[in-house]
Amino acid sequence: MEKSRFSSLPTRVAVAALAIPAIILLTLQGGYWFFGLVALISSVSLIEFYKLSERKGALPLIKLGVFFGLLVNLAFIYERLQLDLYKFFADMGIRLSMFSQLQFLLVVLLLFILAVLLTELFRNKESSTLNIALTVFGVLGISVFFGTLIGLREVFPYGFPVYKFFSVAVADTIQLEQINRWGGYTVVSLFASIWICDTAAYFGGVSLGRHKLMERVSPGKTWEGAVFGFVFAILTMVLAQKTVLEYLPLHHAVVVGVFVGVFGQLGDLVESRFKRDADVKDSSSIIPGHGGMYDRFDSLVFLSPIVYLYIDFVVLS
Repeated sequence: MEKSRFSSLPTRVAVAALAIPAIILLTLQGGYWFFGLVALISSVSLIEFYKLSERKGALPLIKLGVFFGLLVNLAFIYERLQLDLYKFFADMGIRLSMFSQLQFLLVVLLLFILAVLLTELFRNKESSTLNIALTVFGVLGISVFFGTLIGLREVFPYGFPVYKFFSVAVADTIQLEQINRWGGYTVVSLFASIWICDTAAYFGGVSLGRHKLMERVSPGKTWEGAVFGFVFAILTMVLAQKTVLEYLPLHHAVVVGVFVGVFGQLGDLVESRFKRDADVKDSSSIIPGHGGMYDRFDSLVFLSPIVYLYIDFVVLS
């Protein structure tokens, strides 16, 4: 029995050893590199969600959903893109007029809903209401949520209140570099907290788990494992605050750790509920030893909007 529980561990560790450094590097780099990383994760996760829904008899508009999902992701890096395009055309003597970030997001979502309704109208497939609902929900519940992770990273170079954290209100090059590093460290710390929470919950549950957390959704998860994950999520964020997140007061670091320990694990259960409803173990087999992209980042997709709103509207307000 014990062998079966840990049989995939070497593969999981090997994949993690390759993937984690790449994820950290792209996160610290930020900008379009980080956008590309999250857009890839978001798109694959969305496809996996649509495939799960197909197992229940739905026929979501996968290509349309993925296309507009990418545009939704783009909305969260839109301010950077807007400035780069404005400078590019200004150098050519052209004055460019563009949407604001919020206008762009609203236009994308409105066009998406209209496109889904009209496409389904002429598609002549069964269960049109279900197809429309799941197509729209996939973009709102996955693409928008992953987009907020891009938004969290972009808050630092484009929305950080310099006056609140530096004695000189006018940002210079050194300050901007420090702020950008804080943005990268914040997202990396969030990743680390989730990974350590998952690992602690797994080993804590295997070693000491006695009381089932939610057996009808995820039979292997226990309250003991959840508590282990919760505690280590907080400890990870506190350690990050002490080492690389100087801007983040200790009590805010604890709150973010609590978010990870609670909502991160709830996100995992939500995705488990989808999989159980579709009667599958993993959302796909794209990542050896880990299952699907949605499996690996289910905590993050659920957690990202909460942390994004908290950092932006509470910590940095």
